[in-house]
Amino acid sequence: MEQDVESPVMIQQPKLPKQAREDLPKHISKVCTKRKIQRYVRKDGKCNVHHGNVRETYRYLSDIFTTLVDLKWRFNLLIFVMVYTVTWLFFGMIWWLIAYIRGDMEHIGDNTWTPCVSNLNGFVSAFLFSIETETTIGYGYRVITDKCPEGIILLLVQSVLGSIVNAFMVGCMFVKISQPKKRAETLVFSTNAVISMRDGKLCLMFRVGDLRNSHIVEASIRAKLIKSKQTKEGEFIPLNQTDLNVGYYTGDDRLFLVSPLIISHEINQQSPFWEISKDQLPKEELEIVVILEGMVEATGMTCQARSSYVTSEILWGHRFTPVLTLEDGFYEVDYNSFHETYETNTPSYSAKELAEMASRAELPLTWSVSSKLNQHADLETEERGKNHEDQTERNGDVANLENESKV
Repeated sequence: MEQDVESPVMIQQPKLPKQAREDLPKHISKVCTKRKIQRYVRKDGKCNVHHGNVRETYRYLSDIFTTLVDLKWRFNLLIFVMVYTVTWLFFGMIWWLIAYIRGDMEHIGDNTWTPCVSNLNGFVSAFLFSIETETTIGYGYRVITDKCPEGIILLLVQSVLGSIVNAFMVGCMFVKISQPKKRAETLVFSTNAVISMRDGKLCLMFRVGDLRNSHIVEASIRAKLIKSKQTKEGEFIPLNQTDLNVGYYTGDDRLFLVSPLIISHEINQQSPFWEISKDQLPKEELEIVVILEGMVEATGMTCQARSSYVTSEILWGHRFTPVLTLEDGFYEVDYNSFHETYETNTPSYSAKELAEMASRAELPLTWSVSSKLNQHADLETEERGKNHEDQTERNGDVANLENESKV
């Protein structure tokens, strides 16, 4: 029993809400930190989120077109076949009932009888006539006569409904086929992200590339930091999203993606990585989600490719290997080195610590406004003191001269 009490497994952790898990005792939190980080977005770009306990399922039916497009191919094809088959069977049954009620089945072969549909002698022939009517395939054997007004009305109804079904199902299949999801398969992200110095500043970088010769039009890149946080009031916000500036103000986030590009995030005071050092980075539970958007040049449809980086995939003190070389009259991209990195001399301090060390190093060489004002005040004080001493000396000399003249 003592072992059961001391074991952290027996603590009633599941009964606590998710928001309160960070408030557990320290020995339990240490056990939880050893677990593998759960991705919010997988490397292939698919979101690792499942919707549960959705009670308002009628909303899916209110947008039936999008629901059908989002279905998997096997279900989409099954619904496509079933819709047409049920429609043909339904109207075939009505054609057979009209012929049966009018007595056409009892006058088969009677040349003096005018049926509703010529050469309709059973349900199979009625089913075939329904297919011919809806698909506008006329073989010339079965044809409706002018002595059947109910048949004419049914013909109009089936023609209109058949056109609606064709437009709906064909449109659904066309959108399903032309979806730009497969275009995102040729947009690649580097396996790892790196942190190193660039132009004297600590930067977080990753690489993107396009494998196709047809380019992405109006391509833009975004990056978000996914990390849980707790506010000053004690509110726990799971998977909080924070924007990472990858050139929004300078226009570097709008890409001309002809060759692979290295996307850089400068770690400054506005960056979430401002106080994170090399030793502290493996202890952080965070994820960087990168999103590349643009229009497919061939179809004009918007395409989006996603990927993510967890802390184990962020290499401190590395740079990407160059992949672009100049050949005879053209540039060649070597995608074998697309994911490769090499080590470089990078300080292990955080950007904040580097800024503080740089400010301390430059302090003796720089003069602030206040120091200059103090310097001027000291100079004025010294000058006043010197003037006072000179005046005293002069007064003393004058007094001595007066004494000597009196004597």
